[in-house]
Amino acid sequence: MSEYIHETAIIDPGAQLGEGTRVWHFSHVSSTSVIGARCSLGQNVYVADRVRIGNGVKIQNNVSVYEGVTLEDDVFCGPSIVFTNVRTPRSAFPRASSEDYLETRVKRGASIGANATVVCGVTIGEWAMIAAGSVVTRDVQPYALIAGVPGRRIGWACRCGARLGFSGGDAWCGECGREYRLERDAVTLKGEGDAK
Repeated sequence: MSEYIHETAIIDPGAQLGEGTRVWHFSHVSSTSVIGARCSLGQNVYVADRVRIGNGVKIQNNVSVYEGVTLEDDVFCGPSIVFTNVRTPRSAFPRASSEDYLETRVKRGASIGANATVVCGVTIGEWAMIAAGSVVTRDVQPYALIAGVPGRRIGWACRCGARLGFSGGDAWCGECGREYRLERDAVTLKGEGDAK
Protein backbone atom coordinates (compact mmCIF):
# COMPACT_ATOMS: atom_id res chain seq x y z
CA MET A 1 0.00 0.00 0.00
CA SER A 2 1.57 3.28 -1.07
CA GLU A 3 1.04 6.63 0.61
CA TYR A 4 -2.08 8.70 -0.04
CA ILE A 5 -1.81 12.47 -0.49
CA HIS A 6 -4.95 14.55 -0.89
CA GLU A 7 -4.88 16.90 -3.88
CA THR A 8 -5.01 19.98 -1.60
CA ALA A 9 -2.02 18.86 0.52
CA ILE A 10 1.45 20.28 -0.09
CA ILE A 11 4.44 17.93 0.19
CA ASP A 12 7.65 19.89 -0.32
CA PRO A 13 10.38 18.26 -2.43
CA GLY A 14 12.70 16.21 -0.23
CA ALA A 15 10.11 15.31 2.42
CA GLN A 16 10.08 11.58 3.21
CA LEU A 17 6.80 9.72 3.70
CA GLY A 18 6.66 6.07 4.67
CA GLU A 19 4.60 3.33 3.08
CA GLY A 20 0.87 3.60 3.71
CA THR A 21 0.99 7.11 5.21
CA ARG A 22 -2.03 9.32 4.50
CA VAL A 23 -1.96 13.12 4.29
CA TRP A 24 -5.37 14.79 4.20
CA HIS A 25 -6.88 18.13 3.13
CA PHE A 26 -4.84 21.36 3.31
CA SER A 27 -1.88 19.81 5.16
CA HIS A 28 1.74 20.85 4.55
CA VAL A 29 4.83 18.67 5.01
CA SER A 30 8.16 20.55 4.85
CA SER A 31 11.14 19.44 2.80
CA THR A 32 13.49 18.02 5.44
CA SER A 33 10.90 16.24 7.58
CA VAL A 34 10.74 12.45 7.84
CA ILE A 35 7.43 10.67 8.42
CA GLY A 36 7.28 6.91 8.98
CA ALA A 37 4.96 4.23 7.66
CA ARG A 38 1.21 3.91 8.31
CA CYS A 39 0.82 7.44 9.68
CA SER A 40 -2.26 9.61 9.33
CA LEU A 41 -2.07 13.41 9.11
CA GLY A 42 -5.55 14.93 9.37
CA GLN A 43 -6.85 18.12 7.84
CA ASN A 44 -4.74 21.28 8.20
CA VAL A 45 -1.68 19.62 9.75
CA TYR A 46 1.70 21.35 9.40
CA VAL A 47 4.98 19.42 9.74
CA ALA A 48 8.03 21.70 9.92
CA ASP A 49 11.56 21.10 8.69
CA ARG A 50 13.71 18.57 10.54
CA VAL A 51 10.74 17.00 12.32
CA ARG A 52 10.94 13.23 12.83
CA ILE A 53 7.72 11.21 13.06
CA GLY A 54 7.80 7.46 13.65
CA ASN A 55 5.58 4.67 12.35
CA GLY A 56 1.87 4.38 13.09
CA VAL A 57 1.48 7.98 14.31
CA LYS A 58 -1.96 9.62 14.16
CA ILE A 59 -2.11 13.41 14.04
CA GLN A 60 -5.64 14.77 14.09
CA ASN A 61 -6.88 18.02 12.51
CA ASN A 62 -5.30 21.45 13.08
CA VAL A 63 -1.98 20.39 14.62
CA SER A 64 1.38 22.06 13.88
CA VAL A 65 4.44 19.94 14.60
CA TYR A 66 7.25 22.48 14.78
CA GLU A 67 10.98 22.06 14.37
CA GLY A 68 12.48 20.47 17.47
CA VAL A 69 9.61 18.01 17.97
CA THR A 70 10.07 14.25 17.62
CA LEU A 71 7.11 11.86 17.71
CA GLU A 72 8.09 8.22 18.21
CA ASP A 73 6.10 5.20 16.97
CA ASP A 74 2.37 4.89 17.71
CA VAL A 75 1.93 8.41 19.16
CA PHE A 76 -1.58 9.91 19.06
CA CYS A 77 -2.01 13.70 18.75
CA GLY A 78 -5.59 14.87 19.30
CA PRO A 79 -7.28 17.71 17.41
CA SER A 80 -5.85 21.20 17.81
CA ILE A 81 -3.05 20.31 20.21
CA VAL A 82 -0.22 22.86 20.38
CA PHE A 83 3.52 22.22 20.35
CA THR A 84 5.91 25.09 21.02
CA ASN A 85 9.64 25.22 20.28
CA VAL A 86 10.89 28.45 21.92
CA ARG A 87 10.50 29.19 25.65
CA THR A 88 10.78 32.96 25.43
CA PRO A 89 9.41 34.09 22.06
CA ARG A 90 9.68 37.76 21.08
CA SER A 91 8.58 39.25 17.80
CA ALA A 92 11.26 41.96 18.11
CA PHE A 93 14.01 39.37 18.77
CA PRO A 94 13.36 36.45 16.42
CA ARG A 95 15.11 33.16 16.97
CA ALA A 96 17.37 32.87 13.95
CA SER A 97 18.35 29.20 13.82
CA SER A 98 17.41 25.70 14.86
CA GLU A 99 19.91 25.96 17.75
CA ASP A 100 17.39 28.28 19.42
CA TYR A 101 14.71 25.58 19.44
CA LEU A 102 14.32 23.29 22.44
CA GLU A 103 13.80 19.60 21.75
CA THR A 104 10.46 18.05 22.63
CA ARG A 105 10.14 14.27 22.47
CA VAL A 106 6.92 12.26 22.65
CA LYS A 107 7.85 8.64 23.26
CA ARG A 108 6.29 5.49 21.90
CA GLY A 109 2.58 4.96 22.40
CA ALA A 110 1.87 8.24 24.23
CA SER A 111 -1.45 10.02 23.62
CA ILE A 112 -2.11 13.76 23.81
CA GLY A 113 -5.77 14.80 24.06
CA ALA A 114 -7.56 17.52 22.12
CA ASN A 115 -6.55 21.15 22.75
CA ALA A 116 -3.63 20.23 25.02
CA THR A 117 -0.48 22.39 24.94
CA VAL A 118 3.03 20.91 25.16
CA VAL A 119 5.62 23.49 26.20
CA CYS A 120 8.96 22.90 24.49
CA GLY A 121 11.87 21.11 26.12
CA VAL A 122 9.88 18.28 27.70
CA THR A 123 9.83 14.53 27.18
CA ILE A 124 6.53 12.68 27.39
CA GLY A 125 7.22 9.09 28.42
CA GLU A 126 6.11 5.86 26.77
CA TRP A 127 2.36 5.16 26.88
CA ALA A 128 1.61 8.32 28.89
CA MET A 129 -1.87 9.80 28.55
CA ILE A 130 -2.32 13.59 28.45
CA ALA A 131 -5.93 14.67 29.10
CA ALA A 132 -7.71 17.07 26.77
CA GLY A 133 -6.99 20.73 27.52
CA SER A 134 -3.94 20.04 29.70
CA VAL A 135 -0.76 22.14 29.62
CA VAL A 136 2.40 20.04 29.83
CA THR A 137 5.23 22.09 31.36
CA ARG A 138 7.61 19.37 32.56
CA ASP A 139 8.70 15.82 31.76
CA VAL A 140 6.05 13.12 32.01
CA GLN A 141 6.77 9.61 33.30
CA PRO A 142 5.92 6.50 31.30
CA TYR A 143 2.29 5.40 31.81
CA ALA A 144 1.43 8.63 33.67
CA LEU A 145 -2.06 10.11 33.36
CA ILE A 146 -1.73 13.92 33.26
CA ALA A 147 -4.52 16.50 33.55
CA GLY A 148 -4.92 20.18 34.36
CA VAL A 149 -3.23 23.55 33.94
CA PRO A 150 -0.40 23.13 34.58
CA GLY A 151 -0.55 19.39 33.98
CA ARG A 152 -0.18 17.17 37.04
CA ARG A 153 -0.17 13.42 37.38
CA ILE A 154 -3.59 12.22 38.54
CA GLY A 155 -2.99 8.51 38.05
CA TRP A 156 -1.61 5.92 35.67
CA ALA A 157 -2.77 4.51 32.33
CA CYS A 158 -2.45 1.09 30.72
CA ARG A 159 -1.01 0.64 27.24
CA CYS A 160 -4.58 0.13 26.02
CA GLY A 161 -5.58 3.50 27.55
CA ALA A 162 -7.63 2.28 30.53
CA ARG A 163 -6.98 3.91 33.91
CA LEU A 164 -5.02 1.74 36.34
CA GLY A 165 -5.78 1.33 40.04
CA PHE A 166 -2.87 0.10 42.15
CA SER A 167 -3.19 -1.98 45.30
CA GLY A 168 -0.06 -2.96 47.19
CA GLY A 169 2.09 -1.84 44.29
CA ASP A 170 0.30 -4.01 41.70
CA ALA A 171 -2.35 -3.25 39.09
CA TRP A 172 -4.26 -5.40 36.64
CA CYS A 173 -6.02 -3.85 33.66
CA GLY A 174 -9.64 -4.95 33.46
CA GLU A 175 -9.74 -4.03 29.76
CA CYS A 176 -6.79 -5.96 28.33
CA GLY A 177 -5.37 -8.03 31.20
CA ARG A 178 -1.91 -6.48 31.34
CA GLU A 179 -0.28 -6.38 34.78
CA TYR A 180 1.85 -3.56 36.18
CA ARG A 181 4.10 -2.85 39.13
CA LEU A 182 4.48 0.52 40.89
CA GLU A 183 7.80 0.97 42.69
CA ARG A 184 9.61 4.16 43.68
CA ASP A 185 7.00 6.26 41.89
CA ALA A 186 7.58 4.50 38.55
CA VAL A 187 5.33 2.05 36.68
CA THR A 188 6.61 -0.96 34.75
CA LEU A 189 4.76 -3.60 32.76
CA LYS A 190 5.14 -7.09 34.22
CA GLY A 191 6.44 -9.77 31.86
CA GLU A 192 6.95 -7.24 29.07
CA GLY A 193 8.16 -9.95 26.70
CA ASP A 194 4.78 -11.65 27.05
CA ALA A 195 2.65 -8.48 26.63
CA LYS A 196 -0.21 -8.58 24.19
